[in-house]
Parts: sequence; structure tokens; C-alpha cells
Amino acid sequence: MNPPANADGPCKVGSRVAFFGGSFDPPHLGHLAVARAARDAFCLDWVLFAPVGSQPLKPEGSSASFEQRVAMTRLAIEGERGFAISLADAPKATGQPNYTLETLKELRGGLGVDSVLYCLMGADSFFGLRRWHCAAEIPFVSPLIVASRPGEQLSELQNALPEGLAIEAGAEADKVRVHAEVQAFSLVNRNGDRASFYVLPGLHVEISASEIRNGIRTQVGAARAGQAAEKTLLPKAVAEYVQAHGLYR
Repeated sequence: MNPPANADGPCKVGSRVAFFGGSFDPPHLGHLAVARAARDAFCLDWVLFAPVGSQPLKPEGSSASFEQRVAMTRLAIEGERGFAISLADAPKATGQPNYTLETLKELRGGLGVDSVLYCLMGADSFFGLRRWHCAAEIPFVSPLIVASRPGEQLSELQNALPEGLAIEAGAEADKVRVHAEVQAFSLVNRNGDRASFYVLPGLHVEISASEIRNGIRTQVGAARAGQAAEKTLLPKAVAEYVQAHGLYR
């Protein structure tokens, strides 16, 4: 099966796809853990890793360039079944920021009519969702899959939702999911519209890209920085790239 539009080729009818956007500055083992859990739980054909060109909530920009973040993400997912790079969130020629809602609409339009598109995010991203552009509209374009922290309560998820959305229990889970106990809910807006909402519970992925960058900066010597990252938080190929290009120092 070929990857979907905006990745490396056209989408097959009936593909199951998750959009996984982020800075990936750098891509780390936590990103891979979330993507693997979603792929296995939802029988996904593709998880699209989409480094963002210009994130409106980070006006200072990323530490590494877009090209470097794409290169590192390619290295991180190499050999992983069903993982692909998407340039759907590449920098805009106008210099305008990238908005997830617009990216999902564009991606949705390029998929086959029988395809399913999810929006995958880690817990840290979800708990900042209220600040996103037109955040309350996103679940109605693409159902959310959220990787929750161990012991997370439903009330905490509700409090993180954009204003005007509420969680209701009792939604029918995706019938084709396997290998994981996905929690299925509905999100309801003020008009009574409903969207599926899925939680991958109890993922131990407490990894922060900013902490990785700060950790590398505090290391003494390039070799030591690369070795420390490789052994703990980064895929080996990414750690080697960071070291070779002198990133985050």
C-alpha cells in the first residue's frame, strides 16, 4: 500500500491514517512510543509524522531548521512499519504560521473517500489544545487520538478541552482496533454535533524535547553529548545526526 497524499505517494481507498504533527526538535523515543501504540491499537496503515514549519504558539521558532528536523524525523522512523514523513505542515511561502485545522482539512481532501483520518497527539500537546487556532473545530474534521499519562482522570481531559466542548462516555469504540484497551468517548459541541474521541491510556512517555536540548547543551564535548542522548532519549541515528551537525549546543 502506498503512503497517502502529502507523503510519498497517492492514498489507497480505505487507508487508515493518523496525522502526527509537531516540532520534532528533536524527534525522540516518546514520539515513537506514541505512534507505535496508536498504529497497533487502531490498525493504522500510516502514521504521518509532520514536522511543522512555523508554530504560532512558538514565535521564537525551533532550535533546528525545518530541513534538519525533517532529516532527523526520517532517521527516527526509518524501518518502522507504516511510518512516513508528511510535508503537509511545511513552511508557507507567505511566511504565515501553520494551523493544524487547515492542514487537516487539506490532508482530508487528498485522501480516498473511504479512508479514515485521525489526529494523533501526545499528552503535552493535548493539554495545550485550548490555545490552538479554532481548536474546537479540529475534532470534527479529524477524530482525536490522545496518549494519556498514567492515572489520568476524565476530569483532567475535560478541563483541557477548548471552550464549548464536553466529553461524554459511552461512545462506540473503533471496531477494528486491536492490541490495546482504547477508551472511546464522544466530544459534543454547543450545537449538539458529536465527534469520536479516543484515549490511549497509561503511556509512560514523560520525555520533553526541551529537556533533551538543555541536556545536550550542558554536556561537555560533542562525543559525550551524542552518547548521552543516544543512551537515554533519542534513537541512535538521531543522536548521531545531532552530534554530527552540532545541534542544541
